Formats: sequence, structure tokens, C-alpha cells
Amino acid sequence: MSGEQKRLAIFEGEARVGEVMQGLQAIALRPEDFSSPVALQMALSRIYEAMVKALEQGPKKRYVAEVRFRDSMGNPVIVAVDLGETPPPFTRDRVKARIVIEIYEDEGEEEQ
Repeated sequence: MSGEQKRLAIFEGEARVGEVMQGLQAIALRPEDFSSPVALQMALSRIYEAMVKALEQGPKKRYVAEVRFRDSMGNPVIVAVDLGETPPPFTRDRVKARIVIEIYEDEGEEEQ
């Protein structure tokens, strides 16, 4: 890997730590779900099915962190980080976050 070029960007942000029910990740409305009344009905059906399936499997909690920061151009960025099934070792639900982005070329891929 000699000659590998990399660039790093490091951002500072904040994270809110909380619990979610496992299996409820499918419960989300997307912009296209509001494109028509039928699209909204299909989205509600999808959400209902996901809720029923999650309830049938029983409650399993997962801990997640909702991380917020601003990119190099000042745009807000929000990502979720799965922290697992055990409670994280934090004493507060709001913590600091450091986001590291590594940019590099994969020598195995051809240019498109």
C-alpha cells in the first residue's frame, strides 16, 4: 500500500443517548411517503406491520446515540450510532462526540 493517499477530517459534535425498541428501525416516514394519499396509506401499513412484528418478538431494548454536528460547509448532519444492548457507561444522556472521516481511494476499484 505504498503511495496510498488519505485525508482526515475531524468534527466535534454532541450526542444524545437513549433507548429504542429493537425492530422499530423500519418505523420511519420518508419524503416520498407524502407524495400522495395512497403513498401515505402504504407507509402507515408498513409502520403498522413493523410494530406488530416487534411486539410479537417481545421487547428488546438497544441503546443508541443520536450524533449531531456541522460539516465543513456548515450543513447540519445527524447520524445514529448503535451502542448495543447494555447500558453505555455515561452518567448523562447528553455527551460530546468526535467524528473522524477518512477519505481514500480504494486501489481495487476501477474508476466509473
